[in-house]
Amino acid sequence: MTKGLFVGVLGHRHAGKSRTWNTLFGSTVRTSKNCRALELYGGECINVFLISGSPQERKFDIGDKLASLNCSVVLCSIQYTELVRPTLHYAVENNFDIFVQWLNPGYKDAGENHDSLGLMPWLLGHGATVAMRNGKDNPSDRTEEVRQFIYGWGKRHSHTFTCPQSTHDLPTVM
Repeated sequence: MTKGLFVGVLGHRHAGKSRTWNTLFGSTVRTSKNCRALELYGGECINVFLISGSPQERKFDIGDKLASLNCSVVLCSIQYTELVRPTLHYAVENNFDIFVQWLNPGYKDAGENHDSLGLMPWLLGHGATVAMRNGKDNPSDRTEEVRQFIYGWGKRHSHTFTCPQSTHDLPTVM
């Protein structure tokens, strides 16, 4: 049985991962302390937990961050380094459905990168949905893709709810 949805935005440093989350929320956002509501479409929301700075860059274990939380969706920046493996293993071992959007090339990359870590076949082999998007392009299209994926998953699993009047200081809904 699925625990939830893990949405990763994968890329090198300065690829556009945080910009993706900022565009998705419509404002500058940081790593969550609690679940927060993400407005999807037509006044429907879903509870998410955001990890904006990648666990690899910030040097923390994702399992420790998520241990006491009960959010439907985890949004996570993941840096394209060998250190990404524990984060991805966590998602697989904890029965998350996985959607990864790989920013390739990333915003600051010279050009498209080869998957030198072999992450794409590994992810696909574990049932993940993977999309490769250009981090140099305007983030609105790739952000819309993320929103649509979350919305479809949330509706299918009955995790969406009517958004409160203000989505800024929302109570946690489990």
